[in-house]
Amino acid sequence: MSAKNVLIVEDEAAIREMVGFALRRAGFDLVEASDGKQAHVRIGEHLPDVILMDWMLPDVSGIELLRQLKRDELTQNIPVIMLTARTEEDDKIHGLDTGADDYITKPFSPKEMVARIRAILRRQKQEHEEVLQVGELQLDSAAHRVMAGQQEIQMSPTEYKLLNFFMTHQDRVYSRAQLLDFVWGRDAYVEDRTVDVHVLRLRKLLKPFSFDKMIQTVRGSGYRFSFKQ
Repeated sequence: MSAKNVLIVEDEAAIREMVGFALRRAGFDLVEASDGKQAHVRIGEHLPDVILMDWMLPDVSGIELLRQLKRDELTQNIPVIMLTARTEEDDKIHGLDTGADDYITKPFSPKEMVARIRAILRRQKQEHEEVLQVGELQLDSAAHRVMAGQQEIQMSPTEYKLLNFFMTHQDRVYSRAQLLDFVWGRDAYVEDRTVDVHVLRLRKLLKPFSFDKMIQTVRGSGYRFSFKQ
C-alpha cells in the first residue's frame, strides 16, 4: 500500500521541518508549501490525501484558502486540518464552519497531530465503505437500507443521510450549522431548526430498537453520535 500524501501549508520553516520529521517517521509522504500560491501549485502537481494548513499565511489567510479549496470540485473532498495559534472558541468554530475537518492549536504535540491525521483518514475510508455497522445497527449504502438486527428501519432520504453522516463521524460534537452544511449542503436554504426536527424524527425511528440514545444532545453545542453510553 502506498504511503498517504500530506500537504503542509505553513510559512514557518521550523514548523514545516518539525511536522515533516514526525510525518515521515509515521510513514507519510510530505509535500510543503510556504503560502497559498505554492499550495495551489503543489495541489496541481499531485492531489494530497490530507492538508495541514496554517491560519496566518503571507499572501492569503488559511480561511480564505480553505474556502477556495471547498469551492473547487477537484479539492472539496480533501480533508483539511487547520494549524493555528488562535485558541479562542469562536476562531475554532469559524474554522470548522468554513469547512475544516479538524483544528490543532500551536504549540501542538506531533504525536497528537499524527493521531488526528490517521483518525481523519480512517473516517474517510469508512465513508466509502458500502456497509456501516455500529452494534446491531447497520447501514447498507449499496442497498440504501438500514437494518436493526434482522429488521429493516424505514426512513426518509433526509433521515438516511443524517444517520449516514452520524455513523461515519462518531464521538465528535457537530453544531447545527455544520450538520446543515454536511448533510443538506452549503447551498441549501433551510433553518437551524430543521436539524432539530430531523434529529427528533431519526430518534423516534431508532427508539423501538434502543438506538436513539446513540444520538446525544450536547447543550449549547449541537449533537454527537456515540455508541458509548
